[in-house]
Amino acid sequence: MTTGPDVSARPKDYRLLIPREWFRIDLVQERWRRQLKTFVDLQADGKNVPAEAKQEAWASLRNTAESAVANGALEFFLRPELHDGSIMPVSLIVSLIPSPGSPTPKDLLASFEEREHRSGRGTEVSIVALPAGEAVQIRTRTTLDLYIHMPGTVGYLVLGFVVPLTGVIGPMERLCTSIAGSLRWIM
Repeated sequence: MTTGPDVSARPKDYRLLIPREWFRIDLVQERWRRQLKTFVDLQADGKNVPAEAKQEAWASLRNTAESAVANGALEFFLRPELHDGSIMPVSLIVSLIPSPGSPTPKDLLASFEEREHRSGRGTEVSIVALPAGEAVQIRTRTTLDLYIHMPGTVGYLVLGFVVPLTGVIGPMERLCTSIAGSLRWIM
């Protein structure tokens, strides 16, 4: 008789399929600032990007990465976009929110719904089923966050997508949900 994965066991790691053209920055290593600078330089190279736009992109991405690192981020993926001479990447930040005995996805959903109701921003909050487990999905016009409940009550792995130009509708929404659907736990 075949059984599914042991949901009480803690995963050792995760696997996520990211398109080849996305640039990966390992936020666990101290070299992430150099990797981020390399990304900005590669995107500006040969594209007549003004120095101010390049510096603005670097500062914005650095601030995003620093904030992400402070909040448990593990990886930062960037999909290059060039718009009106400025660098506006699609991004994905993968974070771990360790929380032994963490709330269930339904409890987390209720908490996010209450917070969003108070804010009045019109954010969509729902539970979605992914192959890796239940996830709480928070969607705005340009962001898609998925809080995936980890086996073994470790906490949540968070996939935070930002799509500044086209928003998370149509093809970009399908790409983001495909990436999220590729998540697998390594037991």
